[in-house]
Amino acid sequence: SHPFLCPPGIKCGGVLSAPSGNFSSPNFPGLYPYETECTWLIVVAEGSSVLLSFSHFELEYHDTCAYDYLQVYNGAARDRGNLLGTFCGHSPPPPFSSAWHVMAVVFRSDRHVAKHGFAAAYRKDACGGQLTGLSGEITSPRYPESYPNDAECRWSIGGASGGGPLTLVFADFQMEGGQGCGFDYVALFDGPTVTAPHLGRYCGSARPPRTISSTPHLLIIFKSDFNIGGRGFKAHFYSAGECQEVFTTIKGNFSSPQYPNFYPNNLKCQWSIQLPPGYQVKVFFLDMELEGRSSLTGGCDYDHLSAFDGGTENGSLLGQWCGRESLAPITSRSNRLLLVLHTDRNTAKRGFSISYVGVVPMNVSCTRTDFHIQIPVQSLAQLERNRIYLGTPSCAAQVVGRNFKIHTRFDTCGTESQRRNNTSVIVSTLYIDFSVGDQEDIHQYEVQCEPKKKEASVTLIAGPDTSRLSQAENLVDAQQWEGEAIDAPEIKSQDTSDIVFISICILAGLLMVIAVVGLVLL
Repeated sequence: SHPFLCPPGIKCGGVLSAPSGNFSSPNFPGLYPYETECTWLIVVAEGSSVLLSFSHFELEYHDTCAYDYLQVYNGAARDRGNLLGTFCGHSPPPPFSSAWHVMAVVFRSDRHVAKHGFAAAYRKDACGGQLTGLSGEITSPRYPESYPNDAECRWSIGGASGGGPLTLVFADFQMEGGQGCGFDYVALFDGPTVTAPHLGRYCGSARPPRTISSTPHLLIIFKSDFNIGGRGFKAHFYSAGECQEVFTTIKGNFSSPQYPNFYPNNLKCQWSIQLPPGYQVKVFFLDMELEGRSSLTGGCDYDHLSAFDGGTENGSLLGQWCGRESLAPITSRSNRLLLVLHTDRNTAKRGFSISYVGVVPMNVSCTRTDFHIQIPVQSLAQLERNRIYLGTPSCAAQVVGRNFKIHTRFDTCGTESQRRNNTSVIVSTLYIDFSVGDQEDIHQYEVQCEPKKKEASVTLIAGPDTSRLSQAENLVDAQQWEGEAIDAPEIKSQDTSDIVFISICILAGLLMVIAVVGLVLL
């Protein structure tokens, strides 16, 4: 529907660009019309925020506001990543402060039951305000121009439903310096008021460190004195509950904030996987839908997920993804892997769901007749040796010095001979049982040997939570399995063609014998 759709003769919606103003539902204080949709876009000076409040509110009630409703957006309308709330009934929305200089309000009525509607007022707030979204951006007054003298601004962040601790990241910072930051400064408090614990006081040109509150509230105070200014600052905040996590367990899973609902805009989330030395991290993408690629560059310029080897953004980039893709698993080269989600100011999507498993460090070798498998005890320190076995539990590992060792002949321990890529290989399955109580958790590795070359390899074939990973596990070594699936028919077709060729030769031979006999008789 058109953003300013209204019945003939009814005027509603529009762009509100004055520093302050009022607006209301059509016919207010009378009953609003049926089948009406209005959008008000409030745009004030960049660097300011919009303060929105409701003096009257009465819409048709429904549990999920499915009939008549009012929606408030922290930015452009119709972008679920910007949605601050949907409201109906008699309880007015709380006062809102936008996280930047744009706010949108959408009103919609259906074809039944009209009420008196709403009356709202807004004003430009030069700086500061109550910010209730899960994410947003704040800037000093007039940023990036020099901020005014004698300014004082207070941003109180928090109160979002389901919000966890808050993360604040400064993208730019340049203010008057001075020992003790007594002139111009930014002060941070771990709560809604100045009586909360002090998190830091900053000035000069060095960017403050990333700050994470211990509560769902954060107070930011900006103050300038009577002379000497600077460019000021620009900072992003977001709820850190689902957005900043560190994993040290051998397996785990996580998803984008609010998954499978739309993720918030303006995020930078980090998930750090840190495993013991020697491990590698294998990541399975169970589901992913982000904003798509740029039509201009073809790149992931808007929202994207990046993976870095080594645990920091300075590490080598393992991949960067966006849009709606079905991704094969990735494996780190080290024992640390960092995943970073960036989202911009608009066009949110469902997000992603990911599982990971640590690939156990092991040394696998073989001769023409035997497998040799060696795993450092410290990598599996919590496991008994009988939890590590090849093929069957009777072929359990032995503890030799600082290693679990399995030394077995090819004719034991469930080992079998196969042909792959026209080569004879010996294959078995190594089981590592991490199960605790009723929670079954058995990791499986395929060990393979090419006896002629005495070359061995190992591949993770099943990790944790197989019900969740069943879809991803099919991808684990899809190319390898596809290769086998293709090879097998080739082998069969080759064998069949040999039989056909021999049959033709025998038939030709018989025909020649008959022909010769016929000539002799003639």
